[in-house]
Amino acid sequence: MKKKVLILSGGISKERIISLDTGLQVSKELKKNGYKVKISEPDNNLEKNIKNFKPSVIFNALHGQFGEDGYIQSVLERFKIPYTHSGVIASSIAMDKEISKKIFLKNKIKTPKFFTYTYDEPTSRIVKKINKKFKFPVVVKPINEGSSVNVFITDKKNLIKILYRLQNYKKVLIEQFIAGREIQVAIMGDKKLGAIELKPKRKFYDYRAKYDTKAKTQHIIPVDIPKSQFKKLMNIAHKAHKIIGCKGVTRSDFKFFKGNFYLLEINTQPGMTKLSLVPEIALHKGISFIKLIEWMLKDASTKK
Repeated sequence: MKKKVLILSGGISKERIISLDTGLQVSKELKKNGYKVKISEPDNNLEKNIKNFKPSVIFNALHGQFGEDGYIQSVLERFKIPYTHSGVIASSIAMDKEISKKIFLKNKIKTPKFFTYTYDEPTSRIVKKINKKFKFPVVVKPINEGSSVNVFITDKKNLIKILYRLQNYKKVLIEQFIAGREIQVAIMGDKKLGAIELKPKRKFYDYRAKYDTKAKTQHIIPVDIPKSQFKKLMNIAHKAHKIIGCKGVTRSDFKFFKGNFYLLEINTQPGMTKLSLVPEIALHKGISFIKLIEWMLKDASTKK
């Protein structure tokens, strides 16, 4: 008998639309393959939906804040029902770019140089700090958003304007800009699933490049790098997955520049839409969308 699957999607983060799309795609695929499925928002009706539907497993299709930062995971722990992706602590660490980058560095994983900026600090000091630590252009981004939401590459001239735009976050990450090739790696449990290179038509692989079909980002698979370099890349992604304590499927975002791989971040709940990278990597390895989802459901039932 097929499992009853409750899909959590939507939410209140800036990635709500992507989450709804992920939930819909997963739901369609499961229903097509004989599963009984219910989609639920992570709202006040969640407990009622779980009690009435009695799922054997929960597919967490939420993205962004409250969905992949440990918050909803701590809520789900109360119900004692297996759920997909990483647990509370790993989700929390991976979502916090400052903490995760410090862990990468401690474990000898290259990541762009960075520092954090809180808005009680004079902006004049920031320019001096950037010039001392690295140079312009720099990347400015929130500490805990996904899907490249509110990520900017900026020069000295526009820095203050960008910081002003992001002031609601209270604290942002200012990071060394690394040029080079954009490569994403998928890890599936203990399996080094594969990688894909992205060539965005836009300045970088931002929110629009990820989700707007008109942005025409080129996907290249297999990645054209020497076997020894590819092996090194996969080992770094697998190491990051393990040291953060991740579970299920993750996607790590890298820049490849002058023979070095720089890990930007690790995503504990990568998208499962028609434009998503993990399903594309899996398919290249002969794993269909339904097989990928079924593996995730089975993996959810193993001890966290």
